[in-house]
Formats: sequence, C-alpha cells, structure tokens
Amino acid sequence: MPPRAILTDIEGTTSSIGFVHDVLFPYAKSALPEFVREHRNEPDVVALLDEARGEIGDPEADVEGVIETLLAWIDEDRKATPLKALQGLVWEHGYRAGDFTGHVYDDAVRGLRRWHDAGIPLYVYSSGSTRAQQLLFGHSDAGDLTPLFAGYFDTRIGHKRDRASYAAIAQDIGLRPGDVLFLSDVAAELDAAAEAGMRTMQVVREDGVEPGRHRTVHDFDAIIF
Repeated sequence: MPPRAILTDIEGTTSSIGFVHDVLFPYAKSALPEFVREHRNEPDVVALLDEARGEIGDPEADVEGVIETLLAWIDEDRKATPLKALQGLVWEHGYRAGDFTGHVYDDAVRGLRRWHDAGIPLYVYSSGSTRAQQLLFGHSDAGDLTPLFAGYFDTRIGHKRDRASYAAIAQDIGLRPGDVLFLSDVAAELDAAAEAGMRTMQVVREDGVEPGRHRTVHDFDAIIF
C-alpha cells in the first residue's frame, strides 16, 4: 500500500554527498567570513550570531570571535543550527550568482515527480537549514523542483537520530507515523524513524554506506508501490 506521505533526506539520498562536501561546504567556508562582516547588522544575521553566542556560552563574543567559531564548526561538520542557517544565507548568494547549481540524481527527480503526480505529499528532512534545502531544489540541475514539495524540516524540529523528531514531523504533517515513508542513506536515522513508527527504506548509492535492518534500494527507480 502506498504511503500517504514521503519524507526524504538529501545528502546521499536525493543528492550526491560529493556535491555537499566538495562544492557547498568549501564555498561556505570561503565566503562566510566576509558575508558575516558585510551583513552583521541585518536582523536575520544579528539573530543568528546571537544564537551562536548562546551555543558558545559567551554572549559578549565579538563578531570575529564568532566567525572563528563558525569556521571551526564547519571543520568539525558540527550540526549547529545557527551555522546551518548562516550557511544557507551564503549559499543563497552563490545560487543566485550562478556559482553552482544543486545536484539531484536523475532517478530522484523522476521519483519525486512520479510521486507528486500520484498525489503523494513530499517532505524534506535534512540537517541543512530549510532555506538551504529550498535553495538546492529551487536551483537544481533539473530546474526548480520546489513545487513538488509540501514542506521542509531541519534540526529546529529535532536532531535526525532522535525518535522524537520523527514523531514531531508526523504530528506537524497531520498523519500517523505509520502513514509516512522515510528515505535516507543513514541507518541510525532510519532506526530513529522506525522507533517513532514510520515506514523506512535505506537508499544505498555509494560504497561505504553502513547497511541497516531496513529494506534497501540503490535508487529511486527501484521504489515501487
């Protein structure tokens, strides 16, 4: 029986891990310091810098100190919400300038369009900010894919390896967890979703992906209801 909604991860699932690590992360690390300095007085950036200061535990940290911490977090691949949001703002500049386009696998594009056309609502859940998600799909290699999606979730709803995050997403969508299919390449995320009652499927595209106890597919073409 088809799910009543599909929730998908991005990195390693709809999109190449290489695109995120080889294009997006280096771009953000290079451009973030000057971006923060130039926009430090804009309300959105002010709020995110204050949020970062809260995570640092130093509300009086100056801008250069916060920038230094943000760059360290990038090196650590830390899933800090203010960092992800600031990266999203930097990437927005890059997408709009045409510096790069968002990578989405051809089979993922076909699958997303097929499910959308079948009337299945589609949602995204990624550690990247919701704005970064919208930018990737809005400026993808295949054009603007945002009309396919009904909503986006990031770590503001909870971390991806926490059962409660998936329960909260199902509640927000307005469905029972068992009516939602979650797609990801990460077994621990799928474990958390399954604990919340969601249906799960592991997308294994690349060597080195740790297999879990979930049904496995190698691309979206293999997902048939």
